[in-house]
Amino acid sequence: MSAEDLEKYETEMELKLYREYRDVVGLFKYVIETERRFYLTNDYEMQVHSVQGEVFFEVSMADAWVWDMYRPARFVKQVRVLTFKDVNIEELNKADLDLPSDDSGFSG
Repeated sequence: MSAEDLEKYETEMELKLYREYRDVVGLFKYVIETERRFYLTNDYEMQVHSVQGEVFFEVSMADAWVWDMYRPARFVKQVRVLTFKDVNIEELNKADLDLPSDDSGFSG
């Protein structure tokens, strides 16, 4: 497989992922972003832990969708994330979810 073939494959996978995201985002209430992943979920719990002066976050989600083009199944029943990095949690505004129905908004 050439570098060009690999790049084309990755671009196609990103486009497929974007299309799936566009189809499912309206089903969820929250976007949760960690340093490694991007999740959509309707239910989460976040706890802040401090052990020997180190602070870390524990985020648990139920029935989530994960942005990861290398996963064969992106819907997951339970997710537990432990991280020392920032966690960004946003509540989705349904009015802001007017995504383009074609792929013109995709920059991949």
